[in-house]
Amino acid sequence: MKTLLDGYPVISEIPVAWGEMDALNHVNNVVYFRYFETARLDYFSKVGLMEEMKATYIGPILSETTSRYKLPVTYPDTLLVGSRVSEMQRDRFTMEYIIVSKQQGKVTTVGQAKVVMYNFANNTKAIASDRLLEKILAVQPELVVMDNT
Repeated sequence: MKTLLDGYPVISEIPVAWGEMDALNHVNNVVYFRYFETARLDYFSKVGLMEEMKATYIGPILSETTSRYKLPVTYPDTLLVGSRVSEMQRDRFTMEYIIVSKQQGKVTTVGQAKVVMYNFANNTKAIASDRLLEKILAVQPELVVMDNT
């Protein structure tokens, strides 16, 4: 299973809850977006993004998110959700997710999110600080930051 998660520097382990299943006896499609949210926040925690937001009032807002379902997931199971930044610009970045079922030993779902940096004090789009970019590059040294300013 570890090889399925290669290239994803942050792995979140999430147990499937009985209540996440729907009438068709598999995890409801909307629940995967909660799994992605958990993985995204774990990634943000690793790079100190939320702490920086408290200090600067500049933080992330979700602009767009998608999911591709490959295999159904059922209770009981535990999921490993890998997250990474796949594209980085000064004012936005794209995250990718992969969900692996421990029970099945396979990839069940992949997803993507576009995240925009936002100044919550001024209600305007913002750019990421050099400090945040350095922390992301420390986690993902292979990433190239594209300058769009």
